[in-house]
Amino acid sequence: MENAIRERAYHLWIEGGRQDGQADNYWLAAQREVLGTSLGEIGRLIARKAVEAPAKPKKARAPRKKRAA
Repeated sequence: MENAIRERAYHLWIEGGRQDGQADNYWLAAQREVLGTSLGEIGRLIARKAVEAPAKPKKARAPRKKRAA
C-alpha cells in the first residue's frame, strides 16, 4: 500500500510541475486516491457478494403457549 501511495505521489509531483516543498500535499492527495480506490473495490466486492448469495429464509416459529394466570 505504501509503495502505491509513494508512486502515485511521485506522479502527482511530476504532473504538478515538480514543485519543491509540497511533498506532504502530494503524499496526502495520493493517499486519498489510493485508499479511496481500495475502499471502493472492497465495497463493490461486498455488494456483489450480497447480490450473489441471497439471504436464507427464516424458519417459521411455533406459536407460543399461553401461560396460565
